[in-house]
Amino acid sequence: MLPEGDFDTRLAADGQEALECLADFNADVLVTDLLMPRMDGFELLRRLQERGDLTPAIALTGFGSIEKALSAVHDLKAFWFLEKPVEPRAFRILVERAILHNRSLRKTDELRRDLSIRGVLGDLVGSSAAMQQIFSVIRQVAPTSAPVLIRGESGTGKELVAREIHRCSPRADGPFVAINAAALPETLVESELFGHEKGAFTGALERSAGCFEQAEGGTLLLDEIGEMPVSMQPKLLRVLEDLRVRRLGGKREIPVDARVLAATSQDLGTHLREELYYRLSVFQIVLPPLREHKEDIPAIAEVMLQNMNKKHGTRITGVDSDVLEVLHRYDWPGNVRELRNVLERAAIVAGEGAIRLANLPSPGFGESPGPYARPSAGPDGPVILQPGQPLTQIEEAYIKLTLDHVRGNRKQAADMLGISLRTLQNRIAAQREEEKTATPDS
Repeated sequence: MLPEGDFDTRLAADGQEALECLADFNADVLVTDLLMPRMDGFELLRRLQERGDLTPAIALTGFGSIEKALSAVHDLKAFWFLEKPVEPRAFRILVERAILHNRSLRKTDELRRDLSIRGVLGDLVGSSAAMQQIFSVIRQVAPTSAPVLIRGESGTGKELVAREIHRCSPRADGPFVAINAAALPETLVESELFGHEKGAFTGALERSAGCFEQAEGGTLLLDEIGEMPVSMQPKLLRVLEDLRVRRLGGKREIPVDARVLAATSQDLGTHLREELYYRLSVFQIVLPPLREHKEDIPAIAEVMLQNMNKKHGTRITGVDSDVLEVLHRYDWPGNVRELRNVLERAAIVAGEGAIRLANLPSPGFGESPGPYARPSAGPDGPVILQPGQPLTQIEEAYIKLTLDHVRGNRKQAADMLGISLRTLQNRIAAQREEEKTATPDS
């Protein structure tokens, strides 16, 4: 009933032989008749249940034995049953679904063990209550196909969460495709999402698949979804509901199978159409800023430094206690991304051994809220607030301060400020226009 070569199979004459076979064969699914010599299917399922074997079983039953088959499904927790003679196509579909179900169960068990031992989920680290709650939600939603909206300040690790949902899902072997709505010119968003045919517009020299097609069988992350142009939102909603795309310049709709996740660092408010918001946020995961779970910094730093040793060939063994104290005092407005930048620089400077205070960006690092600190009313803040001071002046000073710190890197500055690159560019352009207007002609 199954094409030869598509599955690695083992055959057993009865339940007793099946038990012996399963002792050294890690099966994804068990297909068993209910009536067999020596040990029937019911006894086989009971034995497996007693020893905690969760391999999903498909029970085959003869005509008129539906009641017994239902008993196997409900009482002995078989995955499903089929009445003989079995229709090959239905049998194959059921086997494939049982395999996916079993792999999801195994992956969940592995995640539970990993989390209980290390407080680590892939590249996500944290034993705090806040992070453990996030890990719990990831475990719940990963095996499903439900859309998830991931929220959090810039630098908190929203894409990491999306990648973990993908890694822990039945789609893990498929592609993970991420598109940042804020980084795309409005005129190219539709082509990037849905693709285009040759000649669809000036410069379209060949057919191109969009992100939905590229993510076929896998996961698509729509990052900074709040920056999605309003004109595109109805088209995106329709694709999410119909699971079909039409390339720009195309005449037919193409079915797509991609799980969609979305992420945002802003309060969506009026940025997103209500119906699209509800379609994307069946589940929500809200990432806490690093300042709210500083107890995770030592574990996060340990994992980061291990990765940096591999990346840069350094031999960092850890972080001195006085450095950890400084890291705890700092407010981390740039969140985990900023912590990574600080540790990466320190690891390269140190080269080997433990990271010391002298390896940090500056001698006074951590003694104040930091180079991206929020405005304060006193002289210690980077921007002195005065009653009645125009907001545009404060904004301009903050943008310049951040750009100076990142040496003019606008993308990094936008991340630090918690806005999109497009928004930052628009505000810089507006400031320059105001300066021209305010400057009298010579």
